[in-house]
Amino acid sequence: MKLAPSILSADFAHLADEVARVAPVSDLLHVDVMDGHFVPVITIGPAVVASLRPTTDLFLDCHLMVDNPGVHLDDFAKAGADRCIVHVELGDPRPLFDRMRALGMGVGLVLNPPTPVDEVLPYLDEIDLLLVMSVNPGWGGQAFIPEVLDKVRAARAEIDARGLAVEIEIDGGIKAGNAGLAVAAGCDILVAGSAVFHAADPAVAADEIRAAAADA
Repeated sequence: MKLAPSILSADFAHLADEVARVAPVSDLLHVDVMDGHFVPVITIGPAVVASLRPTTDLFLDCHLMVDNPGVHLDDFAKAGADRCIVHVELGDPRPLFDRMRALGMGVGLVLNPPTPVDEVLPYLDEIDLLLVMSVNPGWGGQAFIPEVLDKVRAARAEIDARGLAVEIEIDGGIKAGNAGLAVAAGCDILVAGSAVFHAADPAVAADEIRAAAADA
């Protein structure tokens, strides 16, 4: 299991320090990019990724909750993003996959809680990561939707049946109390935002999530 703290919940006035605190217990960082159109909230863009890149050698996983991710891919690659994750709800993602590969980035695909898992199955052999949202995207701190674990199980079964090297990530409401459920369902990467960065000691909170997942 890998842990990916989401900087959406970090203190942006001290972002480099916040990342440094959790780096020893993190495998990668999750970067939530929102444009105020695909989701109601506006967050960050390539400039923040570019500022963060020199401060950490952690893998930067950029989740693009934007209407037109294609126009931003070059900027994220130049900023130092290691992978971009795009939404299946936007339509055929293959041109975006091609561009990400050409730019040297990893390829991720994500589906929202209302979206059937069947929507992503045709693309599994073209991606590195499948992200299953366990909240409706837009705000941090939402409650985990346990029903999405059925999608994780279905995707895990399909990935394993095809012998694909695709990781499954889950994002939304993840904490020590449900980390084990997510891993047992087939998740490889847990994204945790407020459960880590809103804790009194983010590194301790991250360790607690890891321990809970290890018991699954």
